Amino acid sequence: MATSQVETVSTGVDKAKLAAVGALVFASIAGFYLLNKQGPIIQWAALLVGLTIAMAVFLVSEPGRQFVGFARDAWREVKKVVWPTRKETLQMTAYVFAFVVIMALFLWFTDKTLEWVLYDLILGWRK
Repeated sequence: MATSQVETVSTGVDKAKLAAVGALVFASIAGFYLLNKQGPIIQWAALLVGLTIAMAVFLVSEPGRQFVGFARDAWREVKKVVWPTRKETLQMTAYVFAFVVIMALFLWFTDKTLEWVLYDLILGWRK
């Protein structure tokens, strides 16, 4: 079970950090396109550096810390999952495929039967 934490109200500093993150992401993308004459290495470097700085600023903000806490709790829960073995996975996959084939045959048979009843017997449209 996740630990209960007190929710804090975003301060002006956190809002400024999030605004800076948005500005850094926008500047990184704009720099990528504006530096197209400098070559792809400079373009990608500007994009990656800007996004890395934006991520660092986000992670030191309160929403960033909450996200990191959520990610840790989620990873802890993933570790608790009992994953099926390869044999169980293949068996369940075979069951699903068999069900799909049987259902497809049933629906095809039902469609053809209704087609025969409606068009041949009732309406007499077929020769």
